Amino acid sequence: MRYRRADVKGGTYFFTVNLAERHCRLLVENVDALRNAIRVVKQRHPFYIDAFVVLPDHLHAIWTLPEGDSDFAMRWLLTKAGFSRQMPMVERRSASRKGKGERGIWQRRYWEHLIRDMGDYQRHVDYIHYNPVKHGYVKYAVEWPYSSIHRYISCGMLGNDWGGDIASHVEGGYGE
Repeated sequence: MRYRRADVKGGTYFFTVNLAERHCRLLVENVDALRNAIRVVKQRHPFYIDAFVVLPDHLHAIWTLPEGDSDFAMRWLLTKAGFSRQMPMVERRSASRKGKGERGIWQRRYWEHLIRDMGDYQRHVDYIHYNPVKHGYVKYAVEWPYSSIHRYISCGMLGNDWGGDIASHVEGGYGE
């Protein structure tokens, strides 16, 4: 069966992208390499980063693609490859990955979700910004350095205290 991805040109998408080894801290230890890989891809294949958070072993993002363009898959492929090229080759690789000449840094697949409306958009932005609190890395979302929440706060869209203990008063919290 062939996996079908959403294909809306100029769409806004939410993503979850995971490392293959879910116990390591590779992303936060090499966040500048990740930023560089994304910057290079954005220069060649523009898109807007609506929200982003980098955690030790996974990341969440919302991207809006240009009108007439729906190729987020190519952008993620290039981002993952660009990041991987900057890392020393010390990860475990399966025989399958070796046979295909692949690194063992990233999970092959990722989660994508087409944003449907403004309510859906806001729920996903909140999810991204709250994720470091949810995972127990910080008490308040603003304390996590690798998050677009800082841009939202500097623009006056959120306060410094946003995201502390939010799960206790939001119905259902922000679960995965």
